[in-house]
Amino acid sequence: MSTVVPTTHGIAVADAGHGVVEVVMDAPPVNALTAAGWFALADALTAAGADPATRVVVLRAEGRGFNAGVDIKAIQACPDNSEIIGVNRGCFAAFAAVYDCPVPVIAAVHGYCLGGGIGLTGNADVIVASEDATFGLPEVDRGALGAATHLSRLVPQHLMRAMVYTAKPATAAQLHQFGSVHSVVPREALRDTALQLAREIAAKSPTIIRAAKESLNGIDPWDVKRSYRYEQGFTFELNLSGTADEVRDTFGR
Repeated sequence: MSTVVPTTHGIAVADAGHGVVEVVMDAPPVNALTAAGWFALADALTAAGADPATRVVVLRAEGRGFNAGVDIKAIQACPDNSEIIGVNRGCFAAFAAVYDCPVPVIAAVHGYCLGGGIGLTGNADVIVASEDATFGLPEVDRGALGAATHLSRLVPQHLMRAMVYTAKPATAAQLHQFGSVHSVVPREALRDTALQLAREIAAKSPTIIRAAKESLNGIDPWDVKRSYRYEQGFTFELNLSGTADEVRDTFGR
């Protein structure tokens, strides 16, 4: 059994034993995070990685899906630009926390993985998914851009572009064929599968595994932080022009 330590804004942390820490998103109804939620997630991931006893982090979620991106209703309810600035900075922090975590991060994905969820999984070290998992970037339909950087790490270039333009998702089975998803399992087996893989990695020398993570980041063919920050600039432009508001106002209709 895991010892769960709840945190604020829909993020909880659990010690799963054997040096494995679970960071769990649980923000009903759809795991769409506010700016505070994204920063809480970043803080939880950073703290887990900073603990010398941690050997592997499993990032997973409760509820209907893994992550539905940013909380658009929170943006709509904000009288100024502080929430859109906050979620942009919060997403950047959370994605970076996955990438910079000094130990491997395994993403266990079920249901939908959208928008910010793509940023998290695209920066993860290993992905396991349930058979019902889908991965998509509906940003064009939400008045925003971003995380194509991370989608490019999951699917081939031309499919990534089609997914951005159409906002249509890909299935876990497709990503498994591309090699970006390690395994696809029944939903009820997802957590156990992720923990089993985590414990397999955790059983190895923690010094070597941490060195391996640092070395793999060091040979990455592109700078995911700079690339994502470049994308975010267009989101700011769309907001300043008013175009983003026009598109967001149709959300939920």
